[in-house]
Amino acid sequence: MLGNVAVPVFAPVPTFELGVACEVFGLDRSAAGLPAHEFAVCAERAAPVPTTSGFTVLPSHDLSRLAAADLILVIGAPPPDVAPPPALLAELRAAVGRGVTVASLCTGAFVLAAAGLLDGRRATTHWSHAPRLAERHPAVRVEVDRLYVEDGPILTGAGSAGAIDLCLHLVRRAYGAEVANALARQMVVPPHREGGQAQFVEAPVPDVPDGGELADLLAWLVGHLNEPVTVPDLAARALMSPRTFARRFRQVTGTTPRAWLDDQRVWLAGRLLERGDDTVDGVAVRCGFGSPDTLRRHFTRVMGVTPDSYRRSFRSPPRPRSAAAAGGPAVGAGRRGGGPGGVRGAR
Repeated sequence: MLGNVAVPVFAPVPTFELGVACEVFGLDRSAAGLPAHEFAVCAERAAPVPTTSGFTVLPSHDLSRLAAADLILVIGAPPPDVAPPPALLAELRAAVGRGVTVASLCTGAFVLAAAGLLDGRRATTHWSHAPRLAERHPAVRVEVDRLYVEDGPILTGAGSAGAIDLCLHLVRRAYGAEVANALARQMVVPPHREGGQAQFVEAPVPDVPDGGELADLLAWLVGHLNEPVTVPDLAARALMSPRTFARRFRQVTGTTPRAWLDDQRVWLAGRLLERGDDTVDGVAVRCGFGSPDTLRRHFTRVMGVTPDSYRRSFRSPPRPRSAAAAGGPAVGAGRRGGGPGGVRGAR
């Protein structure tokens, strides 16, 4: 059980993540038949702490309060450039040593990593901060495409709304699915979301070094994703032999031509599903996958959800005709026709 929950904070306090912790564990819903918790926000001193939103919070306890907790929810300062208080790191190490469940919300993973608690463990954080976490703490096995990760007594959650997913998971683990579902209904949130963070990552831009000889080719590919191409075709366009082209492509992009192109087609499919009216079959053709089965296979691999599920979650409302006419070309405009595409060759 999670009878006693503590949330340590330091400036600047991310208000959303603190609000999630308070909503899930600090609000008394016992009248609705849900479990209540002893809940406290604590800091080095029980004095006002600035937040990211311009006001302050007043912790009720200092860090000694962590000694009584069954669950410690750690929220970090965004962006994660502020060094956590050494006293907090010591308290967290001691808590894990006692067998306390410790969970981080969003950039709180950087606090756990600074305490050495994630070394050799799997962990996640907001997708935009994940590369920084991996670079700063190479002993941490960062899994960017996860809403939350559980590794022993330590759990880490992804950014912002991922805090809700993790907290509901903690409730589900402690009290069962029925209680977690009832709490989710009270909060008017889904009890469990499909997929991972890949759904929410901004479409990538090809990362090409300045002056790279493949820059023009990659830009051309992004504009012709619906067209079938082969490695020899691309090598000829780049004025290289197929073997040299494949080697240089991997050096520039970190992957093979086929893998890179498949991923770009998936990101295009995501934009079309968000903003267009094409069926999944039509999206498959416009992206160069050709068949809906091929699109579903690659889309689920990258995004963690099916195209239909993605569209239900992210579909934008249709724009008025006059606004659409004034707003420039639609996504994918000018890319017509095309059949089954793909770069043939080994990944």
